[in-house]
Amino acid sequence: MIDVHAHFAGEGYDFPAEWEKISAAGVDTVLLAADTLEHAAWHAEFAKTHAGCYFTVGIHPEFAGDSFDETVFRALAARKECAAVGEIGLDYHYGAETKEAQLALFERQLALAEELALPVQVHSRDACADTLALLRAHTPSRGFLMHCYSYGAENLNAFLDLGAYVSFGGVVCFKNARRAVEAAEACPADRILTETDSPYLSPFRGEKNTPANIPVILKKLAEIKGVSLGEMEEHVRENALALFPKLV
Repeated sequence: MIDVHAHFAGEGYDFPAEWEKISAAGVDTVLLAADTLEHAAWHAEFAKTHAGCYFTVGIHPEFAGDSFDETVFRALAARKECAAVGEIGLDYHYGAETKEAQLALFERQLALAEELALPVQVHSRDACADTLALLRAHTPSRGFLMHCYSYGAENLNAFLDLGAYVSFGGVVCFKNARRAVEAAEACPADRILTETDSPYLSPFRGEKNTPANIPVILKKLAEIKGVSLGEMEEHVRENALALFPKLV
């Protein structure tokens, strides 16, 4: 089983116990997503010594306007365990006042991903129109993931038409998650992926999330899609390898 988006750096996990728990749950591949270059560097060192672990390099829109060391970015992207650029994008929920800086940072990192021939992990919250506009103008040729997709089934095709893959996490397990469930129902089997966004958005409310919860999310997605757990797992693995070919 695969978690295509989780965070370890600075999140207080107890290693090696946590990694043993993840492996015992049957999760053999974890892609650690960056929000800063410092966290990407931490993930890079972790991935180097943990089989089945990979990382992304990128700066979250929360940090738009901060200094950006492109030399460090490129050095991290060159590591063999670096599977993507991310998470990058737009977040107007709390950061609308930095909109112009976010747009500039997103565009710059999309250009770097293209130059470095890497797929992209996109963060987008309360910024659907601007995200689509930038992705239409700079569609990643190596593909992209809409991580923790939140824009409902009504906007799904606009992203799919650009070649997006879509990942769902613990939110689909919530009793009141109608929009997330409808989006998962509408998502084609050849574009769907599983993530936890650990330590956030656990399927068990009030608990710290972990990639060890991927089986819970996978089971729920199988129920939503009306397929067996094995079939859902196969779809996710094929999709993950198609989008992130470094995940071997």
